[in-house]
Amino acid sequence: MNAHGLTRGEGAVSFGAISRKDPMTAAFIFPGQGSQAVGMGKAMAQAFAPARAVFDEVDAALGQKLSAIMWEGPAETLTLTENAQPALMAASLAVMRVLEAEAGVDLKRDAKFVAGHSLGEYSALAAAGALTIADTARLVRTRGRAMQKAVPVGTGAMAALLGLEFDIAAAVALEAAQGQVCQAANDNGGGQVVISGNKAAVERAVEIAKTKGAKRAMLLPVSAPFHCALMQPAADVMAEALSKVTVSAPIVPVVANVVAKPISDPKDIVRNLVAQVTGTVRWRECVSYMAGQGVMKFYEVGSGKVLTGLVKRIADGATGQAIGTPDDVVAFKAARG
Repeated sequence: MNAHGLTRGEGAVSFGAISRKDPMTAAFIFPGQGSQAVGMGKAMAQAFAPARAVFDEVDAALGQKLSAIMWEGPAETLTLTENAQPALMAASLAVMRVLEAEAGVDLKRDAKFVAGHSLGEYSALAAAGALTIADTARLVRTRGRAMQKAVPVGTGAMAALLGLEFDIAAAVALEAAQGQVCQAANDNGGGQVVISGNKAAVERAVEIAKTKGAKRAMLLPVSAPFHCALMQPAADVMAEALSKVTVSAPIVPVVANVVAKPISDPKDIVRNLVAQVTGTVRWRECVSYMAGQGVMKFYEVGSGKVLTGLVKRIADGATGQAIGTPDDVVAFKAARG
């Protein structure tokens, strides 16, 4: 279970790709931290020039051979927040560019929405043209470093509460706070809520949750308490960093984590990215919103299958497909016709 309380590799459901005759019934979704794995993106780079171009662009923007860490490890270096965040973005954008070049995907025509889980929201924005790849790489590197530095190691913690609905989990966090920070960080759906805050408060919440009917409640092996008020120093850093880049209107509405609704205005995008650092990732509501607008096909673009598993549990009848390898691209292209 990763930093967002998510389990890797939850079962994908395969289905036909977007029909050229039936556009606008799909959403493209982008994974967040925890989905990284050594070797991610390597086969894509070997098989497709557009993927290589993305990795080269990210390496140049960062002044670092991040692609070498992605493909060769070691895992502990890739897992560092400042590396994992741009690496996941690079892997997602590499797949997206290949889908556009090889499978004829046109987000403006083929997608009703894009969305991403936490860090994945930056990938979604870059895919939709709101941010350049180079700016996105630098922003998420800054974000990773700022989130890591915001709280001294050992001061904060995160925990997964399984089997509790969001309202109950939020009430548990409130009861456990006792003057400290303890709040819902991720509403992942399927009775899976992650809380974040001061270590002592989160530990109290774990014990309280067990008395409220949680099937499981456990601390997560994370380096910082993401998505809570303790991250305010990181939010301040991101406000400054975002003020220095050009944010354009995306070609497809982006369903934002903190408001669980689509946004397109660049000022709203910046405001929500800053708020996301300390706010709850409302993923369950994001998926439910998209499904309610007629989206029943969700394509997870990049590393892993975490979000594909969540989609199944959140939206009745919705199907999810992870696209992260050359074989996945070939299958998508063949199904599309």
